[in-house]
Amino acid sequence: MTYLAVFVEILFWILVITILTRSVLSWIVQDNSNPLVGIVYHITEPLLGPIRRVLPNLGGFDLSPVVALIVIYVIRTVIRALA
Repeated sequence: MTYLAVFVEILFWILVITILTRSVLSWIVQDNSNPLVGIVYHITEPLLGPIRRVLPNLGGFDLSPVVALIVIYVIRTVIRALA
């Protein structure tokens, strides 16, 4: 693998871990004043926000992280196939 492919792979994993962290934090942390929570939300909101606007309201269930992870996996697979 080239250095660029390794770099992109690392970025994808960081994004996946951050999205999973946000999902877990949404279950247990209700205080958004924590700096770690702010950083995680700041990183993931540009990706999850547009997805959330497109998805229908499911009465409190946020499926945007699931959709984002599927999209990330598809993009990663396409990039790996092209490399």
